Amino acid sequence: MQAYLKSAITQFEYYKDLGEKTISRLDDEQLFYQFNEESNSIATIVKHLSGNMRSRWTDFLSSDGEKEWRNRDQEFENDIQNREELLRVWEAGWNCLLLSVRSLQEEDLEKTVLIRNEPHAVIEAINRQLAHYPYHIGQIVFIGKALLNEKWESLSIPRGNSHQFNDAMFSKGNIAKSEPTK
Repeated sequence: MQAYLKSAITQFEYYKDLGEKTISRLDDEQLFYQFNEESNSIATIVKHLSGNMRSRWTDFLSSDGEKEWRNRDQEFENDIQNREELLRVWEAGWNCLLLSVRSLQEEDLEKTVLIRNEPHAVIEAINRQLAHYPYHIGQIVFIGKALLNEKWESLSIPRGNSHQFNDAMFSKGNIAKSEPTK
């Protein structure tokens, strides 16, 4: 079970990094761009992610994940003023999440938490957020890629380089033997 927590933290950090790499490539105007009235800007998505993270992960084991102080609807009103504020909001959410998950002990995984008064096993609550956050990070990456178009630099294996990448990976040989799960 400790391996699960380590894996969850690694996944959260991976998606945080994808978002940060995308945000860093965009100019200030692009962070606030909306394709239309019904779409969200990157700034709005960041505000929503942060609000969700702070609500879900504050007092994670001892209070409902939907805090009374959260105003989810207001998260979709873009009132972030600039990149610096956007990055502060981003970090506030991720810091809350990562501090909380890093503080969990193996025995905590067998506990139950509430989200909107609905019971969730701790693992289920973590998995719920591991599905929710990458969904929004994907939106951030998609918007960034669309805005930068031909100037976009791949965050993973660049198009047309899969074979070259695989050759490099497999040329390293079998680095670690996998161990059966206990």
